[in-house]
Amino acid sequence: MANPYFAFKQFTVYHDRCAMKVGTDGVLLGAWADVSGSRRMLDVGTGSGLIALMLAQRNPNVQVLAIDMDKDAVEQARENVRKSPFASRITVENISYQLFANEDCGYFDHIVSNPPFFASSLLSPDGRRSAARHEVSLDLEQLLDISRRILAPFGRISLILPFDAITKLQRLSERFGYFLVRETRVLPMPESSPKRILIELSMEPVLDPVRSELVIEQRRQAYTDEFSELVKDFYLYL
Repeated sequence: MANPYFAFKQFTVYHDRCAMKVGTDGVLLGAWADVSGSRRMLDVGTGSGLIALMLAQRNPNVQVLAIDMDKDAVEQARENVRKSPFASRITVENISYQLFANEDCGYFDHIVSNPPFFASSLLSPDGRRSAARHEVSLDLEQLLDISRRILAPFGRISLILPFDAITKLQRLSERFGYFLVRETRVLPMPESSPKRILIELSMEPVLDPVRSELVIEQRRQAYTDEFSELVKDFYLYL
């Protein structure tokens, strides 16, 4: 039986009632997203609450609102937050992004989301897992469209996506008026092709976007120095 929790240095995340478990994608985004200067951040599709907890750990001045439409995930995220050192700065709500944006939710300095868009893969028989992994309830177009309406002036949005979504992302960014701030192409090993891409977008023009690559493992079960540096404040044995 899989372990029902994942222990980090400052908090523990239980994920046995969540459709999507703690994984490298969420850890990458939570560690990579720029939290500097943000006072109010939004985690869309929070699941277990992992990313919200990471953001709160990295910025002691930020208030994080985390939303998810999965009731079981929200209940577990609330428990994870309540047991963490950051409970006073994280709120978890059970609501879809579409409904949330129609409320008087205010504006956010930074919106972060790990939306597992796997539109080209087969749907899982498990409906909750399918909804979490596919463009079933919130696709990339909706995510970008809604986000631009609730971003504060000079606000940012950060995502992690499958690398093959980059063409679609570029097309939608142009359509909705987003500009690239940073991108990091994520490779499992040095000789691999990129499998994921970390993206930071803004509604304000950026003259010189930052582009980089990140290799996760030098060889099996041996993290690269770059990856270790990125996640050292979270993983127990780094």
